[in-house]
Amino acid sequence: MNKPIFITLEGVDGAGKTTHINFIQDYFLSKNIDFYITREPGGTPLGEKLRTILLYEDMDPLTETLLMFGARYEHIHNIIKPKLNENITVVSDRFTDATYAYQYGGKSVDISTINSLKNLIQKDLEPDLTFLFDLPINISIDRLNKTREKKDKFEGQNIQFHQAVRATYLNLARENKNRFHILDSTKDILMIQKEIKKILDTIFDD
Repeated sequence: MNKPIFITLEGVDGAGKTTHINFIQDYFLSKNIDFYITREPGGTPLGEKLRTILLYEDMDPLTETLLMFGARYEHIHNIIKPKLNENITVVSDRFTDATYAYQYGGKSVDISTINSLKNLIQKDLEPDLTFLFDLPINISIDRLNKTREKKDKFEGQNIQFHQAVRATYLNLARENKNRFHILDSTKDILMIQKEIKKILDTIFDD
């Protein structure tokens, strides 16, 4: 039996994470691999309530960061760690890399504060694999304008915000090459999914 791993999906808004999570789900089903799909902010009943507040209520960026980590603590201790301990692979739509990208990169929250909160909340937990779906910001915004009837407060930020988020993600990927796989979200969906399958096959071989 394959060892369960913790997989995260990251990227700018409009990069197609939801589509690719569905593909990953089908991949695990085809391989008879036990898995659990979750998301941040969210994942637990409390986390989902905080998600609505975080996505649609205005607040100070530090308050936002603290709430993100509060929801993350619940997520780690009630979902992620228990599932991994049950030999279930966990796939999360966003995790702490998103806090660095959005709260540090986009909103200039002090990085030492985020580092301290990460160490307090996560301890030794890190994703084993992170797919970063990268997309030029002009395409990201165009996709959001076409697909979102109502944007959340992050999606509705200006282009400079989104550029800073993307730049932070790419920097994180450069600093964590063993964990990150950057996927070009301008490519055809089937081509992207072929790349995802190739990466997963190296881990979950028959």
